[in-house]
Amino acid sequence: MAKKVLKFGGTSVGTIDRILHVANIIKKEHEANNEIIAVVSAMSGKTNDLIQQSKKISDNFNKRELDVLLSSGEQVTCALLAGALTELGLKCKSWLNWQIPILTEGENLNARIINMSILKINEFLSQKGIVIIPGFQGISRDGDVTTIGRGGSDATAVAIAKIFNSDTCEIYTDVDGVYSTDPNKIPVAKKIEKISYDEMLELSSLGAKVMQPSAVQTAMMYNIPLEVKSTFTNRKGTKIFNQDNNIDYTKSVTGVAYSKDDAKITILSVADKPGVAANIFEPLSKNQINVDMVIQNISSDLRTTDITFTIKRDDVAKTINILENNRNIKYDDINYNDKVSKVSIVGAGMVSTPGVTYKMFRSLADENINILAISTSEIKLSVIINEDDTLKAVKKLHTIFELD
Repeated sequence: MAKKVLKFGGTSVGTIDRILHVANIIKKEHEANNEIIAVVSAMSGKTNDLIQQSKKISDNFNKRELDVLLSSGEQVTCALLAGALTELGLKCKSWLNWQIPILTEGENLNARIINMSILKINEFLSQKGIVIIPGFQGISRDGDVTTIGRGGSDATAVAIAKIFNSDTCEIYTDVDGVYSTDPNKIPVAKKIEKISYDEMLELSSLGAKVMQPSAVQTAMMYNIPLEVKSTFTNRKGTKIFNQDNNIDYTKSVTGVAYSKDDAKITILSVADKPGVAANIFEPLSKNQINVDMVIQNISSDLRTTDITFTIKRDDVAKTINILENNRNIKYDDINYNDKVSKVSIVGAGMVSTPGVTYKMFRSLADENINILAISTSEIKLSVIINEDDTLKAVKKLHTIFELD
């Protein structure tokens, strides 16, 4: 007998027919004598629909009430799936966030799970019951419903796998694993059979939509084996675990990721002295603006510098307003470009393979693609380029690093 956490994404439960199909997957796992905790997302498109409904009332809809609204999507799926399993003659029960409870901390729309009660659920599992839990949400110490960020059902599933000491956590989605790049855009992309936590964390952080980064990070911290697999096929999925589990590093690059929601901001002729960078980025941090790449160019007179950084495109207006009202910095001008994208190569094999950086830059140059900013780590190399060049860059890099 194994204790399994099975997470089903929005596309997996997007219609009643699909929910019935998921019920049969769970039934098969249950009949194999496994203890099953299923974590579900809202039906595909439901969360976006609820957001649009809130915007019809106000562009600044109260965050507490928005969490109450958004959390309803997963609760609907819970009830429908539990009803489908009951109809199949199985003992099943849905548990809402406050009934468990799933305890969270942090602000609305961006909370994180810190603990949950296990006694009632473990007792139900021991009675051969199937447990259905909504992803993406919890409850604060003050009793307020909270959500944990878009894609948060992955984080819920991994947290449950940790807290309930599960044997495995399986992420069901509409693709049959993790691919070397987006297979919808690059048809020659191939499925990766095994990938390390580190590589998966980088890919998910850089634009791959298969898993939420915080979920991968939690799995890595507590060594929880993950598997990404398809709800709609019986093909083997992608296993995600630590680097010691016979992962093949013969290729320097494992995958190519990209995101098209970035913007580049440059502050021209800032005084080059201690504390200036802190004065620039502290108010951005306090306003929940996530800064990614940072590049600083020193002028020839060593007195001023240009500072370039990247943020999410939706934060451009807010960021410029904060900078223009920041009395702790002096500068000549602010430029921004919100028509850029970030393209990245990721691979643990990069650590021991010389020439990867040159190979990437040369291949982009051959395609006449200009690099606007660069960021590196041991297993990642990212560049900011013009948005129109994104797919051309991804295709070239995918081919040049023999991933087709």
